[in-house]
Amino acid sequence: MKKKVVFLGVNHAGTVAISTLLDNNSEDFEVIAIEKNDNCSFLGCGIALWISDVVKDPEGLFYSSKAKLEEKGAKIYLKHEVTNVDFKNKKVYFKDLKDGKKLEVYYDKLVISIGSKPFVPKFKTSKFEDWTNVITVKTYDNAKWIIDYLQRKDVKKVAIIGAGYIGVELAEAVRMYGKDTIMIDAMQRILQRYYDKEFTDLMTKRMEKEGIKIELDVLVQDLEGKNNKVTTIKTNKKDIVTDFVIFAIGALPNTDLFRDSELKFLKNGAIITNKHQETNIKDVYAIGDCATIYNSVTNEVDYIALASNAVRTGKSAAYNILGKDEKIEGAQGSNAISIYGLNMVSTGLNTEAAKRLGFEIGESYVESEQKPAFMNEPHKVRLKVVYDQKTRRILGAQMSSTYDISMGIHMFSLAISKKTTIDELKYLDFFFLPRFNQPFNYINDAGFKAKRQN
Repeated sequence: MKKKVVFLGVNHAGTVAISTLLDNNSEDFEVIAIEKNDNCSFLGCGIALWISDVVKDPEGLFYSSKAKLEEKGAKIYLKHEVTNVDFKNKKVYFKDLKDGKKLEVYYDKLVISIGSKPFVPKFKTSKFEDWTNVITVKTYDNAKWIIDYLQRKDVKKVAIIGAGYIGVELAEAVRMYGKDTIMIDAMQRILQRYYDKEFTDLMTKRMEKEGIKIELDVLVQDLEGKNNKVTTIKTNKKDIVTDFVIFAIGALPNTDLFRDSELKFLKNGAIITNKHQETNIKDVYAIGDCATIYNSVTNEVDYIALASNAVRTGKSAAYNILGKDEKIEGAQGSNAISIYGLNMVSTGLNTEAAKRLGFEIGESYVESEQKPAFMNEPHKVRLKVVYDQKTRRILGAQMSSTYDISMGIHMFSLAISKKTTIDELKYLDFFFLPRFNQPFNYINDAGFKAKRQN
């Protein structure tokens, strides 16, 4: 008799897990998946690329489809919403959003892959849903709506609330439509959670040069307007006139349905899992943006919502359901962004985060050209390595350049996971070829510039 595996959500993580499970063994498992949206597997981190017309065909932003997954042997319920889960009796209750029909299904294994939901602050007098020109950024429908709205001639001023990765990418995309673009954030710097001031200043300068206005240390308090359209953003410092507001201030685990259950959570609502993506309830897994992952820098479970982690947790859960002992030893939050030709990558902890966690840190900062001067291809590279002064262990790294230095951060991700010290970088073996790099690599140089405590 086949084992029944039920998935709650067919997003990034869910799609990968379903495909991995059925590609490896479709004979022993019956897969049922329930998804609230009318599509599945949408790659949300590609929204800004679609809005800016880098991605011409949005179909490429879907990992899979109902038809493809059902061809593998799964049963996919789109436009269906889970209403309750009876963990004791292994039953999932859900309903058809089209006609309200109530359904239920028994499971042998349950995979919670319901992702995250955009965070929207509470306003003094109005509500988010009161306005017809205010939107969050998460789904295919959100992206399509934004593109349609940006093409309107009466929309001249666009405000983006949030200066993290999503907000910064959206600001570049919106500006390409010729709109008066302003980005607002309560933090002191853009991308502050990922990069130190040396790097965020570079990106700020780049964006302002392209005409994007940036308002920092500004808290949105209310929205005002008429005829259900926002015309003014009220902040703690000034009023900002706008025709269109996009909220991009992060997301929270979409786990409200389970908050009164026996599942264990972090304070933000992420379901706590072990390295096999198993929850504290037998036969129940959690993957993707609704779940935790082990942080190899802090040696604790953490919430690191990235597409890469969604894919990895999905694969890990699937292989464990298949009976293989697969576990994710850790994640460092490796990430990247490319705006107006400036590429920035980071992994692990930046200086602020390391200090906040109580590390006694050291920093090694290097500026170098990617290639020898005789190549006449100037590309300045900036590298900062944050390390623990006591153990010399590397805690994080940040890099920037107009050159594609993205692969370099993978080395630092591995270095962090393997507890590599800053001193081990000194004579690390890197090839040299003028078409690619310098005879003495800036990563080696970072090892030499790391100071020891007296």
